[in-house]
Amino acid sequence: MTFVDGPVTVRVPASSANLGPGFDALGLAVTLYDDVTAEVTESGLDIRVTGEGQHGVPLDETHLVVEAMHAAFDLLGGRPEGLRLTCVNQIPHGRGLGSSSAAIVGGIVLARALVDGGETLLDDASAYQLAVDLEGHPDNVAAAFFGGLTIAWVDGAAAEVERLRTDVQVTVFVPPSAVSTKQARGLLPDTVPHGDAAFNAGRAALLVAALTQSPHRLISATEDRIHQAYRAEAMPESYKLVRRLRVEGVPTIISGAGPTVLSFARGVADLAPAGWAVHELDIDRDGVRIVTD
Repeated sequence: MTFVDGPVTVRVPASSANLGPGFDALGLAVTLYDDVTAEVTESGLDIRVTGEGQHGVPLDETHLVVEAMHAAFDLLGGRPEGLRLTCVNQIPHGRGLGSSSAAIVGGIVLARALVDGGETLLDDASAYQLAVDLEGHPDNVAAAFFGGLTIAWVDGAAAEVERLRTDVQVTVFVPPSAVSTKQARGLLPDTVPHGDAAFNAGRAALLVAALTQSPHRLISATEDRIHQAYRAEAMPESYKLVRRLRVEGVPTIISGAGPTVLSFARGVADLAPAGWAVHELDIDRDGVRIVTD
């Protein structure tokens, strides 16, 4: 195995999962990015982080990008003696915008790009499978890897995905405090009523239609009964904002495990609570990519 000379940069988008009723299945890539640059060196590990998470992430081998790179290198045939890694992050951490999936997908694709002939040794299907294995669920990973609107699932042990085109625009409201995915998942019940499950199945099917061809159906299509209300106690301000926007007819959901709020609309930024960041975003259509300019 031969490593390429010089640095390589990968850009990976943020993502929103669930989108209301599509729990652990639907994902949407949006135009907010982390750029990760790496170069093979003779020895050691040098990590530099700027932007989101710069004061909270580890600067050693437990850094999530490095862990993903090492997993990919192992599949590719071996790890280099040293690495220099620079992360320029725009994706907020612990806010439900897929920061961990972006780190995993970015690390895998970065490692592959640092190996001569890496795409032959580790094709997209295998790289996606590795990312899902590392993350534990496919929704954000699929959107970050492939871009656009994705439907992701695991068939047996095999990670699968269907990618669809959508032309929606979104506004995300990012609160100043994080909520961990583990904490948010811990609030979910082990079982839900049959009626609620049936309701969500219908709304998830409608949501795919609404995002791809019938946007006027989005307010109904984004209704959920199996996860958002159960998590409200961990993010009361987020849930309050969701209800306010929905009452005004704006299709709005909790992004992923929260606490970020996502509206399928523009012109609603002035409704953000004090201290919250607001981003008006488009859909990223490309997913993770090598930056050459």
